[in-house]
Amino acid sequence: MTSERIYVGSYTSQPGGGEGIGFGPLDGIGLVATTADPSFLVRSADGRFLYVTNETENGRVSAFAIQPDGALELLNDQPTGGDHPCHLDIDPSGRYLLSANYTSGSVAIHPIAADGSLGEATQVLQREGTGPNKERQEGPHAHQIAFDPSGTYTFDVDLGSDTVYTSTLTEDGRLEEVDRLHIHPGAGPRHLVFHPTAGAAYVINELDSTLTVCSYTDGKLQIVQTASTRPADSPGENFPAELLISADGRTLYGSNRGDNTVAVFAIAADGLSVELVQTISSGGSWPRHLAFSNDGTSLYAANERSDAIATFVVDANDGTLIEDGAPVTWPKPVCILPV
Repeated sequence: MTSERIYVGSYTSQPGGGEGIGFGPLDGIGLVATTADPSFLVRSADGRFLYVTNETENGRVSAFAIQPDGALELLNDQPTGGDHPCHLDIDPSGRYLLSANYTSGSVAIHPIAADGSLGEATQVLQREGTGPNKERQEGPHAHQIAFDPSGTYTFDVDLGSDTVYTSTLTEDGRLEEVDRLHIHPGAGPRHLVFHPTAGAAYVINELDSTLTVCSYTDGKLQIVQTASTRPADSPGENFPAELLISADGRTLYGSNRGDNTVAVFAIAADGLSVELVQTISSGGSWPRHLAFSNDGTSLYAANERSDAIATFVVDANDGTLIEDGAPVTWPKPVCILPV
């Protein structure tokens, strides 16, 4: 089991939920900040600040100063102008924090001050649209905000309308759309990752357990392959969540909630096709989030419904996963951030 320290985000409003953000090595995680439903965490490039989504109705984003011992000091928080923000990212310049409001289907942008605190939103961009799944796609549902490897383009992934929006971020903190990718109807795109060197990107789809492979050039995505995240004829409902790509661009990892597995895909040398090579138990129930250790040799799975964080060794030869000891307990874990 890895000895590195991690931050853990969790749901606090669910029955049996915790009180906020945990921190420590896996065998000694303790509470370091009390805050409501800290469902996604990111750290500033210089390691001084931690930013958190408070995934509540009338959502907020919170800024913390990281202390030398890993403790967190609350700097301030700001409303996101929407409901249930579930993902956030920092723009490569370090000037803005962007967050995705899931329920209301909007994207918020907040300026980051020199002291790490957050200013009032410069934009709350409301998306529109629906999809064929009447229960889950009755309106827009923003699920991720991310940047391409160059930092030139911003992508927000909308589960409700089966759309990935490409934009540029202006100097004054506003998104200007440059393109859209329409995933097949009813897919429910959730998270996107880019190949580190090839012109390719990958989208994991929550509503039909598929992975969309795209070519990528200068802000434009084009679909080249659609693959399943589970073996053929798998029974029962399944809802993929997180997607990771290895630093060498050889392997993708996706979490399957329902099957309660981690799907491992081998990526072709040109990045433009994948093959499902392994599905392994996630070590618990409802794996919402996956994360690599800092050195990339281990993978963490945050199993929300079983209050369990599982660890796997990443095989250096083929990228497959090997269970690494028993899972550790933490209430409703939904995000892992190694430090």
